[in-house]
Amino acid sequence: MEANQTKKRFFTVFCYLLGAVLLVGFDQWTKSLAVAHLKGQEAYPIIKGVFELSYLENRGMAWGLLSGQRYIFLAGSVLILFLIAYAFWRAPSTKRYLPARLVLTVLFAGAIGNLVDRLAQGYVVDFFSFTLINFPVFNVADCYVVAAGIAFVIFFLFYYKDEELAVFLPGKGKKKSTPDKKSGEDAQI
Repeated sequence: MEANQTKKRFFTVFCYLLGAVLLVGFDQWTKSLAVAHLKGQEAYPIIKGVFELSYLENRGMAWGLLSGQRYIFLAGSVLILFLIAYAFWRAPSTKRYLPARLVLTVLFAGAIGNLVDRLAQGYVVDFFSFTLINFPVFNVADCYVVAAGIAFVIFFLFYYKDEELAVFLPGKGKKKSTPDKKSGEDAQI
């Protein structure tokens, strides 16, 4: 029984990793399109005066903050990836924690997408630009991070109870199955 549960858990992790790889692939594809079609070109307006596509090599974070601090971003990214992986592994394999696993997968993909750029080029390719307001130029990986961040706040403030969140803390909350509300049994995913 234990070996079957372990196989099932590794298969589940594999499926989420496959999803993250697909998301990273889409991010990298859009960045390659930006390099091919926007680099060295004038900005391409989507909605004039509001939103445009414009190529930017970002060596910092939003608004170029901490520009040139590549190793800080690399170390921070690796730490964040380990924390995401830890939280993912701690999440029980039940339907109740499906939203948490999805959010962690999207967040993981966003972090990897920008880490790939920083490792390969020393900068992140950004190309979405809101010109109506002073908003940083961003990319698809940034969209993943922001969407996951918003979902994280919603799920963890309004969906999960405090005792359900305890499973993510070291030494807190034992990893145990959460009963599926429909069947009253533990629903593994």
